Amino acid sequence: MITHLTRERWDELVRLVEEDSDPEGRWLVMTHDNPDPDSLAAAAILARVLVHRFGRKTTCAYGGIIGRAENREMVSTLGLKLSHVRHLSWKNYAHFALVDTQPGTGNNQLPREIAPDVVVDHHPPRRPTQRARFADVRTDYGATATIAAEYLALSEAGMTRALATATVYAIRSETLDFRREPAGPDKALYDELLPQADKRALAKIQNAPLPVEYFRNLHAALESLETIETLIVSHLGTVEHPDIVPEIADLLLRMEGKTWSLCTGVYGERVYLSIRTTNVRADAGRLMRRLLGPNGKGGGHGMLAGGWVAITPGYADDPRSLQRLLARRLAKALRKSPDRLENLDLEAASKGPR
Repeated sequence: MITHLTRERWDELVRLVEEDSDPEGRWLVMTHDNPDPDSLAAAAILARVLVHRFGRKTTCAYGGIIGRAENREMVSTLGLKLSHVRHLSWKNYAHFALVDTQPGTGNNQLPREIAPDVVVDHHPPRRPTQRARFADVRTDYGATATIAAEYLALSEAGMTRALATATVYAIRSETLDFRREPAGPDKALYDELLPQADKRALAKIQNAPLPVEYFRNLHAALESLETIETLIVSHLGTVEHPDIVPEIADLLLRMEGKTWSLCTGVYGERVYLSIRTTNVRADAGRLMRRLLGPNGKGGGHGMLAGGWVAITPGYADDPRSLQRLLARRLAKALRKSPDRLENLDLEAASKGPR
């Protein structure tokens, strides 16, 4: 079902692209750093619109790494074409689009001095997004890929089987099978595309082989558990890729009796963190920005959020103390006493009270 708002936004996008004074100028469609399935799918869909509806030369690119096993399998199995920004030259592109991210968020590689032509996202709007020539930011959508797929339907460029599969998986993972977001345009699109999706490819993506490092990180996460009331916290040390942090946060939230989870990990010169909650009325993105302070960037929406904090010289020799500080800030923000955060002994907890 294509809404009236989508048709209006599509008409605006058509005018922007077709009235371009440099139709030969190449487009760069960018995901957020360490892209997830939603960002990957949205980028691939928007690129197809630009290429097959408007005849524009287009490249999809990402920063960071594609670390999570399922995400790597998605790119490989579905043949998604992406380049890393380190292999590109900004001067070769005349137009820029951001999907599932916005300027000024600190989680994409678009240079600050470049105002994007197009922004498509489902996170709360940021002030720098006002500089974009076209912005479609809808917080009532569970996935950015849904917005992009509605454009594709109006463009008549054709939904491929690979893109249908990517969109189905993006919606499923972004909404946690609709436990995280209310059913609406995402569920309608999901039901429409599921018959077109490659079920074997979906199964392969969802059951991607996990590297040994995943289990090493999982062991470290379980060894470092801290808790207070309904909050569960885990601090990883240095991780091979930042994607493991939200993956562990998702897993911890499944612990019985817990409604908030926080996972942190050190990557490069930053501490990455992810918050998850089962509270449908929560604003995890706003809470994340309160935790980060001036040395960090992040955001989110509803029941999940992510971000990073630079490891300043005072914490260079002991990033763990910065991780503990973030956990204390979260406990305090949730009106829990930070001093009551205590280690969780899983063996003792499994035996119950004596």
